[in-house]
Amino acid sequence: MTNTEQIIVGLEVGTSKTCAVVGEVLDADNLQVIGLGQAASRGVRKGEIVDMEAAGQSIHDAIAEAEDSASVEIHNVYASVTGGHVRCFNNRGSVVVANDDGEITDEEVRSVLRNAKAVNIPHDHVIIHSIRQHFFVDGHDGIQNPIGMMGARLDADVHIIHGIRTRLQNTIRCIKEVPLDLANIAVSSFASSLAVLTTEDQQHGALVLDMGGGTTDYIAFTNGAIRHSGVLAVGGDHITNDIAVGLRLPIPRAEKIKIDHGSVQWPVDEEIITLKADLGLPDRQISREQLCHIMNLRVEETLTLVKQELEKAGFLPYLRAGVFITGGCARLRGLQALAEEIFGLPVHISHSQIVSGPTSAIESPEYSTAIGLIRFAIGNQRDQHQPPSIGHKIGQTFHSLLQRARSLFM
Repeated sequence: MTNTEQIIVGLEVGTSKTCAVVGEVLDADNLQVIGLGQAASRGVRKGEIVDMEAAGQSIHDAIAEAEDSASVEIHNVYASVTGGHVRCFNNRGSVVVANDDGEITDEEVRSVLRNAKAVNIPHDHVIIHSIRQHFFVDGHDGIQNPIGMMGARLDADVHIIHGIRTRLQNTIRCIKEVPLDLANIAVSSFASSLAVLTTEDQQHGALVLDMGGGTTDYIAFTNGAIRHSGVLAVGGDHITNDIAVGLRLPIPRAEKIKIDHGSVQWPVDEEIITLKADLGLPDRQISREQLCHIMNLRVEETLTLVKQELEKAGFLPYLRAGVFITGGCARLRGLQALAEEIFGLPVHISHSQIVSGPTSAIESPEYSTAIGLIRFAIGNQRDQHQPPSIGHKIGQTFHSLLQRARSLFM
């Protein structure tokens, strides 16, 4: 059996699927996937749990398959969260450097980060991530490590991601009742970005779009730091529902025709698709042009909404590395060309860049979030065993809520 001290499990409870990825940490920069588990999601809508028992069974099934695949027992996981309630903003904190010689020390860094993280959010919300961006010394921006520099004033920018406390606690409780211990959580887009982006991509500026069954999560980097993020409660299930309504088909048949014949590129050549009838009823013919038009309208609307958010925030011109699309909808035909047309940027259909292991995991965009959770966990564990330092990029992440949840749900 693999040494369990080196095992980390990432768990994504998505709208369409629940998947678990078991990773073995060989060293600080070498991560190998050794097991996979997946189950159809039940009790999840738009990325959030609506039926605790059904969702818990999906988690149990995915974990059991991952245990068999990796030949390990799983007790502890890192999980992703999403939902239309998740919000973000950037905030700046400031301190005056009071040392007689004007040298900035670790104490000033700690103090300015505390100030930057002291934010007002709705009373029913809780901070999920507070992620460090850059420092400023006397107005000089882009400072990565101000310790040892001379200055009179130190500022720090952080990216705050927050969500509704009770809706996040539902995920925590569901996982704990499987039963599993929950080490920490990460927003889906953040986890996916850790899997699909290189350091160079983050420096050059990149947008990650995680298009799942119930949500489209996005996160934008410039100059190596997260600048903007968000969640749209629209995903692949909405495309399927549009097809079902527009072509008057049952949902299972609409999903199948989407996968077998659909494309988000439109117009397309006129073609007739013959659907074999059930229960002795006559065959039915469907226009592929109409099918693709329905899909095009939904996906174009979704991508345009993301583009408008980035334009409003002023970050779109700085995404020089382009757009990286992952998640289950990344497999939609024509998506890359449509996204390039909408964003006017290079578009990459992406999968994990940072692990070794089974090709089925590494080259499948569906596993990006779960794999990214393992990378998130490595940084999280490292930070728990070291004093806070300038290299701590992840920031404070939900520990207080987890502690309350542990006592509440034991």
